[in-house]
Amino acid sequence: MKLGHAIDFLCEDMRVKIVLKFRGREMAHKEFSFQVIDKFLKDVAPYGHPDFQPKLIGRGINLMISPLPRNKRAKNPRLMEGEGAPPKAPAPATTEWHRPIQPTPAPLPRRSPAVNPSAGSTSPESPPSSGFANNPFADLEIK
Repeated sequence: MKLGHAIDFLCEDMRVKIVLKFRGREMAHKEFSFQVIDKFLKDVAPYGHPDFQPKLIGRGINLMISPLPRNKRAKNPRLMEGEGAPPKAPAPATTEWHRPIQPTPAPLPRRSPAVNPSAGSTSPESPPSSGFANNPFADLEIK
């Protein structure tokens, strides 16, 4: 998953920062983490190159990868499926916890404020022209 996202970013001329964080006793076996980073670099090599060697900083390994020039870079494998077409969106899920998003209905028209007979006013207050109730700029005139 991370490799696919990194390839997508590199194919769009973006730099990628790789951070591998250590937890607990993982600091005792840093050599395995450097092997993971080396494998990642080999997989990303057709798309980008590291700016510097992986560095151990604090409790993690940091690395920056820059994209290769367009003429030397391999094509994005996700775009090669449709020959230049963007990847198709997956079908919407039908499970109970993930329903497709429905379009929102049009907003209801605004009603004028109700007349309060105890206030002594017989005409309702006109709504602001901008559509917002607390608009501090509603009284300004535009020249």
